[in-house]
Amino acid sequence: MEKVTIPVTGMSCTACASSIETTIGSLNGVLRNSVNFANNNVFIEYQPDKIHLDDIKKAVVSIGYDLLIDQSEQKNLEAIRSSEYKKLKNNTLGAVAFAFPLLAISMLLGMKWRYSGYLQFLLAVPVIFIFGRVFFVNALKQAQHLKTNMDTLVAMSTGIAFLFSTFNTFYPQFFISQGLEPHIYFEAAAVIIAFILLGRMLEEKAKSKTSQAIKDLMKLQPLTVKVIREGKEVELPTEELLTGDLVIIHPGERIPVDGKVEWGSSFVDESTINGESIPSEKLKNDPVFAGTLNQKGSIRIIAEKVGKETILAHIIKTVEEAQGSKAPVQKLADKIAGIFVPVVISISLLTFLIWYFSGVPQSLTHAFLSMVTVLIIACPCALGLATPTAVMVGIGKGAKNGILVKDAESLETAHKVDTIVLDKTGTLTLGKPEVVHSIWSSNVRNQESYENILLSIESLSEHPLSEALVNMLKNKKKEPIEIDHFESITGRGIKAEADGKVYFAGNEQFMEDNGLELKTFYEGKEEAIKNNGKTRIYFASQSEILSVFEIADTIKATTPKAIEAFKQMGIEVIMLTGDNESTAAAIARQTGINRYKASVLPDEKALFIKELQKNGKTVAMVGDGINDSEALALADLSIAMGNGSDVAMDVAKITLVNSDLLQIVKSIRLSKETVKTIRQNLFWAFVYNLISIPVAAGALFPFFGFLLNPMIGSAAMALSSVSVVSNSLRLRTRKL
Repeated sequence: MEKVTIPVTGMSCTACASSIETTIGSLNGVLRNSVNFANNNVFIEYQPDKIHLDDIKKAVVSIGYDLLIDQSEQKNLEAIRSSEYKKLKNNTLGAVAFAFPLLAISMLLGMKWRYSGYLQFLLAVPVIFIFGRVFFVNALKQAQHLKTNMDTLVAMSTGIAFLFSTFNTFYPQFFISQGLEPHIYFEAAAVIIAFILLGRMLEEKAKSKTSQAIKDLMKLQPLTVKVIREGKEVELPTEELLTGDLVIIHPGERIPVDGKVEWGSSFVDESTINGESIPSEKLKNDPVFAGTLNQKGSIRIIAEKVGKETILAHIIKTVEEAQGSKAPVQKLADKIAGIFVPVVISISLLTFLIWYFSGVPQSLTHAFLSMVTVLIIACPCALGLATPTAVMVGIGKGAKNGILVKDAESLETAHKVDTIVLDKTGTLTLGKPEVVHSIWSSNVRNQESYENILLSIESLSEHPLSEALVNMLKNKKKEPIEIDHFESITGRGIKAEADGKVYFAGNEQFMEDNGLELKTFYEGKEEAIKNNGKTRIYFASQSEILSVFEIADTIKATTPKAIEAFKQMGIEVIMLTGDNESTAAAIARQTGINRYKASVLPDEKALFIKELQKNGKTVAMVGDGINDSEALALADLSIAMGNGSDVAMDVAKITLVNSDLLQIVKSIRLSKETVKTIRQNLFWAFVYNLISIPVAAGALFPFFGFLLNPMIGSAAMALSSVSVVSNSLRLRTRKL
């Protein structure tokens, strides 16, 4: 199974997107596909052993569109899109150049001049058959597959107007002999095409701005880089960099890879990656990231991750996939847009029949004009653009603030969250615990030997508390020995064998589970039993507890402020931790959390989330470790810390690059602003169609004698799409 995101060309409306989705979805071997009209991409999940991308491309081309599956085409995507836009612009200018003189002739001369009709015909032909040719070609391709789209409406309305007018120009006697005036509508057909092309041109211009975030992110990657190869400084294209290269970064240059400082010191602006506005000081062995800006001092760095492996590349990929996804509300809008065209065609035919048999004077003229106006004004473009443009701008704004949103649904869900469940270590705290105190049993005679054993056991564990013990023992210059057997018991501790003896390292419950008495160990050490809020790790042989280590973690500076902000938003905050009651209580007290649960195992975290959901809560789970992954997967909204495990980040729907809880506050505000914009867009798009279609059909004529001109209808349709995209772009200026 493979997943790809491929650029699409030739789409002009959401009905096009719906048509492509249906065509691809009907192919054997395609599991899932989603077309985003706003960013002109299609996401496809398919089975390569059953279908090839070339076959999918052929199916799409057969209905009038194209997929850019070649890498060379995708590299030149910007140039291809630019060329398409230039072609659209030329067609628009050409159509306008012929349509408006045609309109002037029609208004000034009408049919008073005997050759007026022929001149209008000559001016209309280039507009219909050259500049507006694309509408008829696409409509025909759609019709061959029994499908319709926006081009069908345009081709039907302008084609009927042109053919009707041509007939009346060359055979006027047909209607005159029946006592009717042979009207012509060349100007209507030409001006409609000019207006719709103009609208598409403005729409394309506005749509390109909604994907500005991706373009901005890509610009962060320098095109060339200076490296030392064979002892010499050489300049290479960035894509030729290799892992292990020694890269030279001068002041003012962007860093092209993820790596470590090998020589020199400087301050680096990392705001583009993590949103942090204060530059970070970088000394030898400090990590640096691609896309960040070196401010002062030259440094040399060793490349550890290059190309698609860097954090910047990961961010770009995440944002691209998220912008291509669809929010739940979008699915409803797409469904409506998909059936909209046939419904509109039916309404236009009904309008024609009602007018024709109404008995009013010139009923044929009214019937004809009203039918054409309904076909023109009812394009569902605004409806289709309402959600994806807002989502694209919202996700792009999040990325610029260090908030990586995986899909549109998550962005829509965040504003509904009423309960936030937080892991402790790495989420509320820095996740870098240190051993602050230790007590050894008076029975221990060879402490150094036991410390070597403990170092060997803890070195095999991935738990963050083990790292604290290992660092402490390494600083004491202890030497590891060979371990015969190692077993990690989730939520409890470690059991290991060395030199034929069994040892345990873990929490209080783990000691009791293995029949080891704490009371005996603490005899004579009453002061040590006091509740001090530290995490305790016990080290024991098979017969007795040998030592206890107290480990403390520092609370992040912004954590209390974030907790207070959640409370002000009306969100309940709950902490879950595997630590003991006293540690949990101390952390909760210091951070302002009122509700917590201590000694929680990973599966109990997941059960707790389920219980909250059963009680009607919309739950966000925030964590950073593998032990949080099950709870993250179950939560309505999962948020991972950027410095956490890869598993947690893979599962989570939102990743906070700088691991700051205040970013969650921003995420929720971003969600509220995005959803508000979507609702505004959908409201105006629905209102536009609800009002415009009856007016176009002539509903006001019986009361006010008003009948909408098809040319005004085409201008209104174009304006509705542009206004929806412009409203979405306003999101970029909102403060989070």
